[in-house]
Amino acid sequence: MNEMKRGNLLSKIGNIEIYRGTPAYFGATLMRDGVNFAVFSKHAEYVTLVIFKSGVRDPEVDIILNPAYNKTGDVWHVFLRGINASSRYCYRMGRKSKEDAEYHRFNDEVLLLDPYAKALSGASQWGTVYQRRGDENRNINFNIRRSIIVEDDFDWGYDQPLNIPLKDSIIYELHVRGFTQHPSSGVTKPGTYAGIVEKIPYLRDLGVTAVELLPVAEFEEMDSDRMNPLNGRRLLNFWGYQPISFFAPKASYAYDGTNGGQVAEFKAMVKKFHEAGIEVILDVVFNHTAEGNERGPTFSFKGIDNSIYYIIDSVTGDYHNYSGCGNTVNCNHPVVRNMIVDCLRYWVMEMHIDGFRFDLASILGRGRDGSVLANPPLLERIAADPILANTKLIAEAWDAAGLYQVGTFPNWGRWAEWNGSFRDDVRRFVKGEDGLVPSLIQRLTGSPDLYEQGGREPYHSINFVTSHDGFTLKDLVSYNRKHNRVNGENSSDGSNDNQSWNCGWEGPTELHEVNKLRKRQMKNFATILFMSHGVPMFLAGDEIAHTQMGNNNAYCQDNEISWIDWDLTEKNAGLVRFFRLFIKFRKRLPLLKPGTFKGDGTTSVTWHGVEINKPDLECYSRTLAMLQSGGPRGHDVYFIMNAYYETLRFELPLLPRYKKWHRVVDTNLEPPHDIEDTGEEVVLNEQRFYNVSARSVLVLISK
Repeated sequence: MNEMKRGNLLSKIGNIEIYRGTPAYFGATLMRDGVNFAVFSKHAEYVTLVIFKSGVRDPEVDIILNPAYNKTGDVWHVFLRGINASSRYCYRMGRKSKEDAEYHRFNDEVLLLDPYAKALSGASQWGTVYQRRGDENRNINFNIRRSIIVEDDFDWGYDQPLNIPLKDSIIYELHVRGFTQHPSSGVTKPGTYAGIVEKIPYLRDLGVTAVELLPVAEFEEMDSDRMNPLNGRRLLNFWGYQPISFFAPKASYAYDGTNGGQVAEFKAMVKKFHEAGIEVILDVVFNHTAEGNERGPTFSFKGIDNSIYYIIDSVTGDYHNYSGCGNTVNCNHPVVRNMIVDCLRYWVMEMHIDGFRFDLASILGRGRDGSVLANPPLLERIAADPILANTKLIAEAWDAAGLYQVGTFPNWGRWAEWNGSFRDDVRRFVKGEDGLVPSLIQRLTGSPDLYEQGGREPYHSINFVTSHDGFTLKDLVSYNRKHNRVNGENSSDGSNDNQSWNCGWEGPTELHEVNKLRKRQMKNFATILFMSHGVPMFLAGDEIAHTQMGNNNAYCQDNEISWIDWDLTEKNAGLVRFFRLFIKFRKRLPLLKPGTFKGDGTTSVTWHGVEINKPDLECYSRTLAMLQSGGPRGHDVYFIMNAYYETLRFELPLLPRYKKWHRVVDTNLEPPHDIEDTGEEVVLNEQRFYNVSARSVLVLISK
């Protein structure tokens, strides 16, 4: 920053020189000879910048910003010499005027976090209340946070975006802490970004192309006051869907999350993923914050400009609650819109992130009064932003107020969606419900009924059977109802509509036939997922049959319910092998990953039943066969699904004389015969018919 931008020296406090600064760079920007601070507030009438030294409870200096010199438009700014990286800072903001008092929540006694802070102090140890010097004898049950001035110096080497085409992606959803926190993980730094790095060889061997991380932006895990009714232990906010800072990676997910170390450790993790050919997608939460409703705490936005950052009632000032979490971010206000885009750009430019999954993304399409917009400015701007041009954009296309936009989410040809219809229809078919065949045809081909008319392609459908929200794959075949008592809400939380089936016994059992059927059903789900057009996504631990013991809303369970038990990789090695080989199979066949609904002229899809060319579309049908023809020089793949409770004899399509059907998958067979590796497919003795066992699926390939 040159002298002209910094302005003339206004005053000096101790060793700190105070200049006008510039409004051009929001946040705390480390310059060659000092730090520039800039923060937006339209309605604050006085602002104080509070500087702290690391480890010191009381402020080093309070700098009152003079609106005559330190304010441009609605941006308050100042440049300081004499402070450096690792210094802490906050703001105090106030308003004397009583005009529109019902909208404002200014309190100049509250220290406010910078919305653009790149790191926070005060919670570097997970699940521990940070005790500042002088607080040891005080009854404090929450963390005192400060914004940190971060030195953004990291050697990325030759790291660059992988830009894996979305149609070729295979997404693995995981929780940073839960992935390696279990003692069985064997990593040296469990529960951290560095811990995940130690598991990259496993993920590379599994074959996934991207990890989708549950929220890593700073949140307060200690904000819950509920207890586990069975053991009296305090429940924590484990998932992290309660953000307090959008730009800052969570400090307690770092092995050393002090003095901004979390930023460097996060970058190192991303760099290692890219070296392994794996992209990193972030689950981002812009629809609400942890500040809740009028009874909630104030971390930042409430005290900076409540009426700008949140959608509030124009008469009472009450918060609109489309998120189910007490407030709704005013995403389409121009200032908030700018902040969200700036945040996405930061994660892409500085943290090298490859994509984003937007939690309750339908809220991002609501207007400043809460109405549903036909062409939401924020969504269009994200879709058209040149810096985000190659970034994957995935919407959870619904919100907590009943708005459901799967297939109709405003997209500009850019936005993909979590396909909730795929999840629901596939679950219902595999459990054995009637009348699902017509819907299943749509889901297997990328859901053209949802996406083709809107100008999108099969890869805009993110297909999944399970995610963090709901049953794991093992629990989906082991429980008919949720078992959420340990969540401390008397089992009132979590969905009651799980479309699950326990295979004849609720929960764990030693019954051989039940367990055998459960394993088969898990493989049935995986096969349909990986055989479907679109982008497959599955939950970390599904490939090893991880169980949450019937808990379908484990957001508050920081324990063995949510931690991946790595001993299961050996116990269920056959299932791990099934996932690994099926991912390998999918990758080698372009016909499973079409880039368009129109086809390329050489491949085709036809539908069949127990007889060729006679798909059974009646309401009682539980069978379907799908022939994908790869053309004269390609492979044909025949996929048979029998969700009926008896073995059925299926006719097979005729092949040219020089080709024969080979078995790739038969989920009724025991490992290792349930799936064959590339080049080891088993030629069928009988080329005209195949007896497909009850509740099983079959995949054949022509060779």
